Amino acid sequence: MDAIKFVENDLSPVSDLPSFKAGDTITVYYKIKEGNKERIQHFQGTVLQRRNPGANETFTIRKISGGIGVERIFPLASPFIDKIEVIKHGDVNRARIFYLRERTGKSARIKEKKIIKK
Repeated sequence: MDAIKFVENDLSPVSDLPSFKAGDTITVYYKIKEGNKERIQHFQGTVLQRRNPGANETFTIRKISGGIGVERIFPLASPFIDKIEVIKHGDVNRARIFYLRERTGKSARIKEKKIIKK
């Protein structure tokens, strides 16, 4: 079983993506095929969780669109992900922040982690 995981992790294209965690605000540029045309759609929101380490890893993003909360689950090793940009790093104490689902307005804000570069 370890040999299978070794090959999966060796062949996965996860290494070129930036590091992010729950609480971060990111933009995912996702390739959409409509008929014979292909376009790139961006989805910007807060990362609620990352789960399943390795090649099967997924992450959930939540955004508010038109006053309604929209969540989307992306596989991290998907060939349809063009790129991921980290907009800001959030300062949260949990790995899964599902409590944001019940909150709106100011109570749904996440503090930004200040990174000091030397």
